[in-house]
Amino acid sequence: MDATIVSAQGQDPARWLLLTHQLPPSPGYFRVRVRRRLTSLGAVPVKNSVYALPATDAAREDFEWLLREIVADGGEATLCEAVFIDGQTDARLRAAFDLERSAVYTEIREAAERARGDSGAGAALRELAARLEAAKARDHFGAPGRADAEHALSILELELSSDHEEDEMRPEGPPIDRVAGATWVTRRGARVDRISSAWLIRRFIDPAAEIRFVEPTGYRPAAGELRFDMFEGEYTHEGDRCTFETLVLRFGLADPALAAIAEIVHDLDLKEDRFGRAETAGVASMIHGIAAATEDDGHRIRQGAELFDALYAHFAAGA
Repeated sequence: MDATIVSAQGQDPARWLLLTHQLPPSPGYFRVRVRRRLTSLGAVPVKNSVYALPATDAAREDFEWLLREIVADGGEATLCEAVFIDGQTDARLRAAFDLERSAVYTEIREAAERARGDSGAGAALRELAARLEAAKARDHFGAPGRADAEHALSILELELSSDHEEDEMRPEGPPIDRVAGATWVTRRGARVDRISSAWLIRRFIDPAAEIRFVEPTGYRPAAGELRFDMFEGEYTHEGDRCTFETLVLRFGLADPALAAIAEIVHDLDLKEDRFGRAETAGVASMIHGIAAATEDDGHRIRQGAELFDALYAHFAAGA
């Protein structure tokens, strides 16, 4: 079935993205999966089958990917940008966002306090750090409790820092030459999926790749260009797979280290906790730092390549 994306124009800063969807009655797991994805994105219900997120670029991207999944599995979905003129709906939605994030912050703080002195404190710290990063990414209005949660994790980390040991890394094998010097195009504003996919392309698929960054609106591909992490691109999200996973699958990269990285990128890009790898929180922090340091996508890709080189060596060493 078709999906529709429309946009309301206006200058009011209190703008919202509304995802309206209609799902087929079966299979039942599809409905469960959509509900879980909406929850993982931090979307709040406006009414039955209508969910809202603040109108940010990141939220639009998240909703657009979910919309595409819904349509691909036989549902219907519409995404629109709107302003509520009554004021009361604005206030209710903001309160709902703050309530959910505050509850998560409280859970994280209490869990960190309980973990102090416990034999499993290291694993708890990694899990809680990942949960905190996910909560912060969905905290659109500065919900109470964030500082307390961060402080509790800092105390726990200090207690464990003396026992921290760095993993040894070993050189990796030669890259797989799959494509010769193609032009690969993706959207500006590279984050985890685009950064990791660019690294994967140059490291294992097309070492001589030229990577271009474009504004998605109005872009028309030139002959021979390969698009990744773009709507209607040759390599992009497929079903519930992120672009990195799609590239690994389509190019037959049967490498356990790449499979581990794919799980991390999946959870970060789709804002899920499906795989729950210990390294996910650290990768999230590094990607955030790379993006915060510069808006230059080429620099982000270069810095990200160093991160994913090290991560690959970590997993290749049998970590």
